[in-house]
Amino acid sequence: MNLTLDIGNTAVKWATFEGRTLLEQGHDLPTDKLTEAEAVLACASGKVPDTVYDLPLLSSETPLPIHLDYKTPQTLGPDRIAAACGAWSLHRGEACLVIDAGTCITVDFVDGGGTYHGGAIMPGLRMNLQALHTFTAKLPLIDIDGVTKAPVLGRSTEESIVAGTLGATMLALAGYVALYREKSPALRVLLTGGDAQRLMAAGATGWEHQPLLTMIGLNEIMICGE
Repeated sequence: MNLTLDIGNTAVKWATFEGRTLLEQGHDLPTDKLTEAEAVLACASGKVPDTVYDLPLLSSETPLPIHLDYKTPQTLGPDRIAAACGAWSLHRGEACLVIDAGTCITVDFVDGGGTYHGGAIMPGLRMNLQALHTFTAKLPLIDIDGVTKAPVLGRSTEESIVAGTLGATMLALAGYVALYREKSPALRVLLTGGDAQRLMAAGATGWEHQPLLTMIGLNEIMICGE
């Protein structure tokens, strides 16, 4: 049994696999699973808890099932690496664009030959909302929970902030998808991360929601490293 850990900025998630079959998943550190697992791999994009310092952590130096064509692989976030490996595991031989909507939103491209080429990093929804509130005198801090539809025309200050945050994010991501599809018409678009469902509800149609993509990638790395 393989145990995967996704240590983010706001939460710790885990999943167990037998081969490529998902067995269980959950949140927080599963101390019982740590003793049962035959192999463990953790992805730490957030602060590493003291309890996992002794666990194997993914880095650009870990043997991978994909090739990294990136100028500074040592600075490449392990969450981006894992998600790219997850896309390759699910759609081997196909060009994939991975959108990870978390604290930050990352856009990453893996070609059909299994080469990761990099992508883009942009502020996440809550980061955008916090910045508008922090760096202005009068704009309120909007709670994104419960917000799905992005109005094109904001008819109040709150609606205008949502239009400029959720709406602009969707337009930016749709633009990236369009640009990559010019080169790879059969491009797969995979969406993961804490705000993935919000983006789906806001109009990310035709994109494949894979909430466990990072852990699928971690498992694939362990399988290929056996």
